Amino acid sequence: MRLTALAICATLLTACTQVQQAVDDTARAGAKGVVTETLATRFPQVPKQLITPFTDCIIDNSSALEIRDFARAAVVGVDDQTVTTVRTVLSRPETVQCLQTRALSSGII
Repeated sequence: MRLTALAICATLLTACTQVQQAVDDTARAGAKGVVTETLATRFPQVPKQLITPFTDCIIDNSSALEIRDFARAAVVGVDDQTVTTVRTVLSRPETVQCLQTRALSSGII
């Protein structure tokens, strides 16, 4: 009986993890569009060929709350809060390192 209960719990946890991953993937996809739009319209200093690598680095270094903010902006539109969040993520050392690596690998720098 205990073994069956443990097996059921394990199955349910796996299903919950898969659902959570699907939700996270959907939010990140929406967030990528918002970050790309924000970079293209509010950060003219970012070269066009680096917008996608910048977007990827920003998404990869964003917290769950920041991803949620980007996903919200996908519905209501980019605003000053979106720009502030992008700037915050861009200022992180991990993001800067990611950007340098991506820029070097693309041959831009």
